[in-house]
Amino acid sequence: MDFGTLAGLIVGIGVVTAAISTGSDLWIFFNLPGLLIVFGGTFAATMVKFPISGVFVAMPIGFKAAFVNEKENPRDYIRQAIAISKRVRKSGVVAAEHAKVHNQFFKKGLQLVADGRDLDYIRKVMTQEMALSIQRNEIGAKVFFSIAEFAPAFGMFGTLVGLIQMLSNMQDPTSIGRGMAVALLTTLYGLLIANLVAIPIADKLEDKRQREASLRSLIIECVFQIQQQQNPTSMVDILESYLPEKQRQIGARDGYTGNKKGRGEEA
Repeated sequence: MDFGTLAGLIVGIGVVTAAISTGSDLWIFFNLPGLLIVFGGTFAATMVKFPISGVFVAMPIGFKAAFVNEKENPRDYIRQAIAISKRVRKSGVVAAEHAKVHNQFFKKGLQLVADGRDLDYIRKVMTQEMALSIQRNEIGAKVFFSIAEFAPAFGMFGTLVGLIQMLSNMQDPTSIGRGMAVALLTTLYGLLIANLVAIPIADKLEDKRQREASLRSLIIECVFQIQQQQNPTSMVDILESYLPEKQRQIGARDGYTGNKKGRGEEA
């Protein structure tokens, strides 16, 4: 669970609710026609812009990215790869099949190594799977960015509808308040949806896409090194190039190859 996201939503909703409740009755900010215009219009426009499969795939991916914090340390994969490489150098490529790894992408690569596949075949399969995974996150980010774009637009549309209703019935004083409520509340709904939900989730998906691309590139290189049965010292030099410079431990290889075991070295 990403408690930062949960806390942000709670604080955001709480602040808005408290600000509304302080000066007036909370229920006057509920307007069903305004909600229908903003939510219905935003959903309809999103369905027009994207394939229906893309929309319904993006929603769960987006909310999972927002509320599930998947912390993966690239160094752990380097440690795992070195431990597995030692076993493969000693017992052959079949040993890669029995390595205990939790990442399914890494596990698939090790299975390809254990099956005796050549390097070109492994590269083709793993890069294709990585591209498809990244593409799903890209589509998810685009869907939520579109929601952030459409919601304020339909809020403005609702404002125009409310003003038209108000101005067309000036002789009836009871209709003025109803029209003005639709006019103002739809803009409020659109801004809240865009800025409190859609834009933050879209940004998280974009960040996840970048982190996943870097991590999967490292995993692919780990699999390559295991398949080639590279020695641990050379593996450290090659694999650490995938880490940010401040996270590298060049010259301190004991953290990978020595007696100190990092998380995930049970392989």
